[in-house]
Amino acid sequence: MHYWAFTMVAAAVVASGCVERDQTGSSVPQAAAARPDIQLPKDFRLVAARVSAGATLTSVLRSNAVSDDDIADVVSRAASVFDPRTVRKAQPYRIEQKIDGALQRFEYEIDGDRFLRVARSSAAAAFVAEVVPIEKTRTLHIVRGTIDRGTPSLFAAMEAAGEAVDLSLSLADVFSGEIDFNIDLQPGDRFELLVEKQYRDLPGGAPGEAKIFAGYGPILAAEFDNAGRTFRAARFTPEGGAAGYYDERGVSMRRFLLQSPLKFVPIVSSGFSRSRLHPILREYRAHLGVDYKAPTGAPVVAVADGFVVEAGAKGGAGRMVHLRHANSFESEYLHLSSIAVRRGARVRQGDLIGRVGSSGLATGPHPDYRLKKNGVFINPLTAHRSMPPGVPVPAAQMVAFVAAAHEAFAKFTSPALTHALARVPAPQQ
Repeated sequence: MHYWAFTMVAAAVVASGCVERDQTGSSVPQAAAARPDIQLPKDFRLVAARVSAGATLTSVLRSNAVSDDDIADVVSRAASVFDPRTVRKAQPYRIEQKIDGALQRFEYEIDGDRFLRVARSSAAAAFVAEVVPIEKTRTLHIVRGTIDRGTPSLFAAMEAAGEAVDLSLSLADVFSGEIDFNIDLQPGDRFELLVEKQYRDLPGGAPGEAKIFAGYGPILAAEFDNAGRTFRAARFTPEGGAAGYYDERGVSMRRFLLQSPLKFVPIVSSGFSRSRLHPILREYRAHLGVDYKAPTGAPVVAVADGFVVEAGAKGGAGRMVHLRHANSFESEYLHLSSIAVRRGARVRQGDLIGRVGSSGLATGPHPDYRLKKNGVFINPLTAHRSMPPGVPVPAAQMVAFVAAAHEAFAKFTSPALTHALARVPAPQQ
């Protein structure tokens, strides 16, 4: 059966106890009254709702009059493929049930990409649980924007182009090694990018209804004109490696160190200093890192590949993660609200290691990011600017890269990009 394709009595609503009656006399969520009635088999009841605050998988099933035996079986089967403790408020779920209470099918949307399905394989059989991908339609789109007086930031320019903040973050991530999006943007700067957009059926919607936007896929190619400089990048996955972004010459846009441990280039609230008035202790002491403005809970990521030296509470630093990297670099992340890694674990650049907080000696939520080279603290901002270019595409895969770059850039209509494409060497036959 196609995802959510079984005919629904109820529209997707937050379960609140307000009900209507369907043609069988069974209660369904009140929002169903807004939909035309659908003829259903007399012995079936179909319900669509959303998980209420504080609900568990067991309580969701019990509130829909599922028998205790069926609840125990469903929870047990579900636990083999999904952690029932991670059921989240407001996520949609669907129940297909016989009038006598026997459960036939339960589906719960885990996130925008997957749903949990627990169903009987036949009328009398035990339940079978599986996590199923949500079917999506994917299309390619060109997005353009300009930095000017009315749209002075990347966020504002992207919003004016009709796009969401997620795409701003993705574009900033592509060019963060070359552009400081806080101070480098100038009026007249422009960007153009090719991105995959994803669409899916409306949860609980009838077959044939319009699809809804379900998020962005990867940016496939991008150009950014910044203060007279032009940067271009194409996405490519080297054989046996991870996908990354490379310029027209095949040089990686990724530097050894990320510009910051936050997803978007943030505003510095307190810089690196050998003598700073401490905001709590009211005495002058060295501030051996950089503080960034960021809300509680914002993700903090590893600035480079490495492994975890420390992960836990450490006095005035609060909850802290200490990483060791190649080339005699180490990084520290202080005042976290939570930690997502364990001592001894290996991490990749961009992996989540914790979340912004105000633990330890801190006046408010912020990450204090510190960097060492050969055991000595250095200024992370100047260190990033001095990082050499990234690793290029392996020579043996340049033909494949150039072909991929040609294919991606060919979808642009910008004369500048057409000219850039012409300068990329054609792949050898």
